[in-house]
Amino acid sequence: MVDTDDIFGGGDIFNRRELLRVGHVPGLDRVVGRDSEVTEMGQALGPGTRGGPPDSVIIYGKTGTGKSLVSRCTTREAQRKAEENGVVLRHAYIDCSDYTTETQASRELTYQLGQNVEADRDVPRKGIGAATYRDIAWEILNEYKVDAFVAILDEIDKLDDDELLRSLSRAKESGKADCHIGVICISNKVEYKERLDERIHSSLQDNELIFNPYDPEQLRAILDSRRAAFQSGVLEDGVIPKTAALAGREHGDARKAVDMLYEAGRLAEKETASTVTESHIDAALTRAEVNRVKQLISGSPPHVKYILQALALLTKSQNSTAFRTSAIYDFYQRLIDREGMDTISQDRVYRLLKEQAFLGLLEANHTGGGDYEGAYLEHTLITEPEVVLEALEDSSELTPRTE
Repeated sequence: MVDTDDIFGGGDIFNRRELLRVGHVPGLDRVVGRDSEVTEMGQALGPGTRGGPPDSVIIYGKTGTGKSLVSRCTTREAQRKAEENGVVLRHAYIDCSDYTTETQASRELTYQLGQNVEADRDVPRKGIGAATYRDIAWEILNEYKVDAFVAILDEIDKLDDDELLRSLSRAKESGKADCHIGVICISNKVEYKERLDERIHSSLQDNELIFNPYDPEQLRAILDSRRAAFQSGVLEDGVIPKTAALAGREHGDARKAVDMLYEAGRLAEKETASTVTESHIDAALTRAEVNRVKQLISGSPPHVKYILQALALLTKSQNSTAFRTSAIYDFYQRLIDREGMDTISQDRVYRLLKEQAFLGLLEANHTGGGDYEGAYLEHTLITEPEVVLEALEDSSELTPRTE
């Protein structure tokens, strides 16, 4: 019989495991390896802390480079600094990978704003349109005499159109909101800005900020700053250096590094071990990589997942790791045909493969074709095909085939 006193036991490994979870937002003083980016963000938000208009910012960078973390921490600190100055600055954070339509994102923005000012009014979950949700937001801003408002639109490229961004950028000019409004746009896609309407460009007066991958030294400092997640003396000396070295060599992805450390702790916990060792890091590496890939492909349309599935299966079955777009497209067509779906064009597959290269799932290299054919692009998975297939199986309705 199971001992009911033991099934909820926390073990002797973790002290504050929330420090290793993706959603944890530490204090600004705990943000490591992003001093220049924090400074630039502070300069953009600075006018808002003094009652002026905060600058809008477009932030680019791969997953796990600290874009969301720096944005949220700096904005939270700006709100605190504004209070010291007698200024009312408020913010809202919207993850556009969860709220992909204009209506969903507008509702979440209004809800977050209402929570931030502790507004005594309900925001309907459904039944009204995007513009009406934003009208409620303008009313809240005016009623609670907010001097400056900052909207953080994370993964903004997942939004189905630019209407929310356009409305935010023109709210004060059009007289709908009395306060100054700034927008922090976060995207994994460097080409995002190119698709924006020229009128939005002029309204945003944006600054661009690029977040590069962390190096091993920075990753080690980040992991050291999360050491308090564990009980004192639990981590063996080589655990954090090894985790930082592995993550730095692979992707420079802090999210992956933190996830790897967490998974190692969980493995030690399941074994009822007294310490987390380097062998736990080795075992956690695959699980953390699966989690990283799942995070990268979450919210991706089915065709992206079938394209990645095709490349993974080709890599697994062929005596090669690099494949031309045409070969991947042929295998993708076979998968789609079996599902009874309509295929997209080879040119579209080519562009989607290039997007995945930017996200860090694969590499794309130009290769000379010899005397009788020109240069062409070859695509190579960065991680093992089994990891990609497991992530696809975990994250969606796809059931990767094994042939």
